[in-house]
Amino acid sequence: MTIHVTGHSNPDTDSVTAAIGLAALLNAQGQDAKACMQSSLSDLNPESTVVLERFGLTAPEEMMDAAGKTVALVDFSDIGQAPANITDAEVVTIVDHHKVGDVTTNQPILVRVEPVGCTGTVLNKMFKDAGVAVPKDVAGGMLSAILSDTVNFKSPTCTDEDKAAVAELKVIAGVDDTEVLFMDMLKAKSSVDGVPAKDLLFRDYKDFDMNGKKVGVGQLELATLDQVAAIRDDLLAAAREVKADGRHTVLLMLTDVVKEGTELVVVSDDEALIEGAFGGKIDGTSMWVDGMMSRKKQVVPDLQKAFGC
Repeated sequence: MTIHVTGHSNPDTDSVTAAIGLAALLNAQGQDAKACMQSSLSDLNPESTVVLERFGLTAPEEMMDAAGKTVALVDFSDIGQAPANITDAEVVTIVDHHKVGDVTTNQPILVRVEPVGCTGTVLNKMFKDAGVAVPKDVAGGMLSAILSDTVNFKSPTCTDEDKAAVAELKVIAGVDDTEVLFMDMLKAKSSVDGVPAKDLLFRDYKDFDMNGKKVGVGQLELATLDQVAAIRDDLLAAAREVKADGRHTVLLMLTDVVKEGTELVVVSDDEALIEGAFGGKIDGTSMWVDGMMSRKKQVVPDLQKAFGC
């Protein structure tokens, strides 16, 4: 029995490296596991590509359909973010740092979900609890994921446990300067030149069920909003196209890492509801939300309240 370890759709660096990390841990414990992702290598986002190349990691195997497979989920537990036919798979493990989703199982399984900034932090604990040394290349991937997910410790999702994990993993991975590593990742993540607007929207995008209504939230982390000034209309058009595919709302977070805030592009059937969720006023098609850095902690919970979840 092979356990296919996979992260969420539109995989980010945590999703990719967590699949690699959990598969490595399971294999070290005598199980047969392989890392998978819901993407081809050619479609993987630029940041994750840089991380894989930097630490010599083999990209997870593409897996878009889970039917008939034994599956472990990392970095998510929502059916809407799972491979096709996840209900026809046997889910045996969930390792995550988000809210508990709607994946269900027929048997008791291992679930480890902790309120930290990154799945990599949870996995670092799991390696230590199991008495298994984190391989150097895997440590580099997990380290990168924590820096990415916590926005180099600036995100409100960041905890002391994330910082401790970075301190441990950087030694194992042989990384002297995490600031340089983070800036290299940010440069790749924020690159928009020549990339179609819809691809940018889906670079880091998730759908959520909000009380029966489908809501999509994408995020672009940028060094400055000027990077997308010339393609704002294209991004808006892409959001409208995605919304037209059965969604109540599509939000695109244009997050300025330096200013530590987000310009929230809004395409919705109910703009007043979105304004109420975040306590602001939409000016045209967007609103600035000072201090907004995290989809998980600052966007999704407020949306859930607004939608009556």
